[in-house]
Amino acid sequence: MAGHNALLDQRFMSLALALGRRGLGNTWPNPAVGAVVVRHDGEPVIVGRGWTQPGGRPHAETEALRRAGAAARGATLYATLEPCSHHGKTPPCTDAIIAAGITRVVSAIEDPNALAGRGHALLRAGGIAVDVGVCAAEARRAHAGHIRSVCDHRPHVFLKLAVSADGKVALAGRKPAPITGEAARGRVHLMRAMNDAILIGIGTALADDPQLTCRLPGMASRSPVRVVLDADLRLPVASALVRSARETPLWVIAGETAPTEVEAVLAARGVEVFRLPATGRRIDAALRVLAERGITRLMVEGGPTVAAALVSADLVDEAVLLRGPSPIGADGIDALEAMPLTALTASPKLRSLGVESAGEDTIETFERM
Repeated sequence: MAGHNALLDQRFMSLALALGRRGLGNTWPNPAVGAVVVRHDGEPVIVGRGWTQPGGRPHAETEALRRAGAAARGATLYATLEPCSHHGKTPPCTDAIIAAGITRVVSAIEDPNALAGRGHALLRAGGIAVDVGVCAAEARRAHAGHIRSVCDHRPHVFLKLAVSADGKVALAGRKPAPITGEAARGRVHLMRAMNDAILIGIGTALADDPQLTCRLPGMASRSPVRVVLDADLRLPVASALVRSARETPLWVIAGETAPTEVEAVLAARGVEVFRLPATGRRIDAALRVLAERGITRLMVEGGPTVAAALVSADLVDEAVLLRGPSPIGADGIDALEAMPLTALTASPKLRSLGVESAGEDTIETFERM
């Protein structure tokens, strides 16, 4: 392929990836795909753009083809993931691509889902030229939740920690302390909007009485499912989480022996309760339950016990460390229960992608090697 073409392919795939990101946190159980239809008659012209719609349908490719209409005939389709080839709740995208008269498909990566992963073969059998691998690393990051749920039957785990200058997350007695400023808090709300669900432990729920919603202007509808690990069902009915369960879904993961009468009271207020068997590692079982319910991207916001359990079980795929400028003091609560913060920041399993500033705070991002 000529260098010029390769550059054009990258440019249009970058656009498809940007479009796909619009759906992050909003398309589960389906991946948030982006697609662009381009005519290459002389100067390239974009004739259709699409991204996976809320709830996962319609898919990005059919959206882009619908917008392109008759102009799709003879055009190239760029997609951030291999187009699906199976009959689910909608016909396969491969059928729509062939029917539209597309002559070339450029995909960033293959789909690890065996059900969907015959798309490229079917397109080639239909006489369409297929190129795979443009912007593959970026696409793997964008589709990390989908890949993780298909390959490991658990969500992609994104751990967020806000720590003081001396690595603490709360005052003595687990009393909440303001750690980061407005700019960093705004970033956290954006992170929430880009994940399917948020997980905290019951300790954080009791200490902070959080809402865990996306409170950026106009983005309340992008709030993720809130999940509380609560073995004994201690979550108060009067908590902010339970009071808002009918507006923003609230799932509580309890143990086998938690009182059924409390479950009934919570259920009457719109809370979904799941029970885990007492055997095995609870955090693994909780992640499996979430994956079975279609959650592909899980943000973990609380507290030291849950964070330490995930770090020690090597279940952290991505982490964000927001550091405030002020110390809390030696009697403050450590970020990771019974573990140094370096268990995360110096983990051989994670690499730092760098540090940026947000107001007076810093934000460091880590990802699995």
